[in-house]
Amino acid sequence: MPKVIKSAPKPNPFDTLDARHILDEHELDELLHTLSTRFTNKQPLHPSLSWTTVQDALVHNPELQASLAVMEATGGEPTCVQWQHDETLSWVDCSEQTPQGRRALCYDLAAWQARKANKPYGDAVTYAQRLGGRLLNQEEYLYLQSLMDLDTKTSSWLDTPSTVRELGGALFGDKRYATTFIYHNGADSYYSARGFRVRIDMTIDIH
Repeated sequence: MPKVIKSAPKPNPFDTLDARHILDEHELDELLHTLSTRFTNKQPLHPSLSWTTVQDALVHNPELQASLAVMEATGGEPTCVQWQHDETLSWVDCSEQTPQGRRALCYDLAAWQARKANKPYGDAVTYAQRLGGRLLNQEEYLYLQSLMDLDTKTSSWLDTPSTVRELGGALFGDKRYATTFIYHNGADSYYSARGFRVRIDMTIDIH
């Protein structure tokens, strides 16, 4: 009988979300240049911040540098967001569409484990945590949408209240017809046009 040759398992494209490494000097310089340019172009997201203050905090935080590098590499276009209600500073994926390299995932690990067939590569909540952050919640997503147009062709999973999640659902958001919508799906569902945006908080003296 002819020998059966088994093909190698298809690599998980999300493995890079676990492969954060300390950036060398050249990598850090490139990242800072990208972030600085985007910071300037998105000033309404952080009206009272200067890039010098942000950079001084960032250069002393190698783990955050590594997280931002992965967010950037997977299409998130992270930048600083100063939340209006309390002036907390976070790094957030602000790409126009949900990050290209982080789509087609279930909502969380429990949903992924419960799925019996056609499992995706993983789940949004777990990967957000591995990056050192969490998913945006409804209020944060609506605030960002008030300042810029996001997910006009895609959608993003949102941090879901336990009352909804315990019943098997999960929330996601998008913008259509110049209006932001918050919807629900089964938490085990996944779609090629749905990804997730990460929030990573950073403490600095902004005064």
